[in-house]
Amino acid sequence: MRAQDAEGNDVRALRLIDKQPVLERERVKLDWFEQLPWNSRSQIDFSNVRGVQFLQPLFEFSGACAGCGETPYLKIITQLFGDRMLVANATGCSSIYGGNLPTTPWSKNADGRGPAWSNSLFEDNAEFGMGFRLSANHHHRQAEKALGELRAELTDAFVDAILDAPQQVESQIQAQRERVAELKYRLELLDSTAARQLKSMADHLIRRSIWIVGGDGWAYDIGSSGLDHALASGLDINILILDTEVYSNTGGQMSKSTPLGAVAKFAAGGKTVGKKDIAQQAIAYGNVYVARIAMGANPQQTLQALREAEAYPGPSLIIAYSHCIAHGIDMEQGLQQQRLAVACGHWPLIRYNPVIRDEGGVPFTLDCLRPSLPLSAYRANEGRFQMLAQEHPEEAERLLHIAQQVVYQRWDVYEKMASRTASEFPPDPRRV
Repeated sequence: MRAQDAEGNDVRALRLIDKQPVLERERVKLDWFEQLPWNSRSQIDFSNVRGVQFLQPLFEFSGACAGCGETPYLKIITQLFGDRMLVANATGCSSIYGGNLPTTPWSKNADGRGPAWSNSLFEDNAEFGMGFRLSANHHHRQAEKALGELRAELTDAFVDAILDAPQQVESQIQAQRERVAELKYRLELLDSTAARQLKSMADHLIRRSIWIVGGDGWAYDIGSSGLDHALASGLDINILILDTEVYSNTGGQMSKSTPLGAVAKFAAGGKTVGKKDIAQQAIAYGNVYVARIAMGANPQQTLQALREAEAYPGPSLIIAYSHCIAHGIDMEQGLQQQRLAVACGHWPLIRYNPVIRDEGGVPFTLDCLRPSLPLSAYRANEGRFQMLAQEHPEEAERLLHIAQQVVYQRWDVYEKMASRTASEFPPDPRRV
């Protein structure tokens, strides 16, 4: 095969050339490209999908499988909260592509701010993340105490503005950053040990965003007791379950999230037990924000749920549909498969916000329509279901029939929940 170079001369499409001159030339281009400024966060509309695309991602170039359904969720949370995030990552796929040292996709912005990431084991990652929250709270209290001791030098109005500042949404966070920057400037003018100590901890006056991340093998199985403990703690933590419905990192083992009739390791004849509804378990506490999301089905609902969860002053649980190569699908069609999962009722999109209950509204929201497709239309594209249909068609048909009934039953439950009054949901004991 032949091609043309920049001057229009015929050259072979594949040819040996010296690598070093090309590298040097491209490095100059890359350096120029990386100097391009990112958009100011204060000028971006966070409330819609289009606006978020202008935010700098602080999760880049991971070693995940091509078309991985997990990584888009990690990218978007770093765009929204990455400059103040602490991430506790459970063992699994996300810990491998997230911490494949000496490289890591977790990045930082031009100010040197980015997610602080660490990995813990299956069995204790939720508790590990709780420690992040407790540490952040302790550091925040220390900074507040040190600030109060310098009240006379800094003026009451300025100190109270920092201590009383709400920090739930991005505009409030940015306003607090400006106050802290002003605080550091004033501390430079105070030549004292107390001023220097406060300056060293001033950044802790900005609320940290704590994220506990892992897959369904961690959340539904090995770490389920720790996850339950974290939800019951009442702490301001955000739990993101990247739900592939199978232990992806170990080659496709069955988990309690694996749906009825799916083939996996230790379920070669199709799983004969239904999928655990971890969302309803969390809702029962009354003070946990809960959402089930699928980016391919409704990216706006995904964005809204993530922002509501992070702003909620308590535990939040996000269950994110993550298509996986272990499903036996064409990974280029992953987002389309997510849409089908929602359309057939396998993955209803929901949000439960205790704040709305406290205000007298209905806290449970169904963010999708009634199932418009049979479950078989979704399962026909996935090898994990079709393997059983080929080997044991009668058993596959039997399990499919049961699974379809489960879809209808669960939808009926959710629809009734969406029509309840506020008083029919468990109250938040911290607010009553």
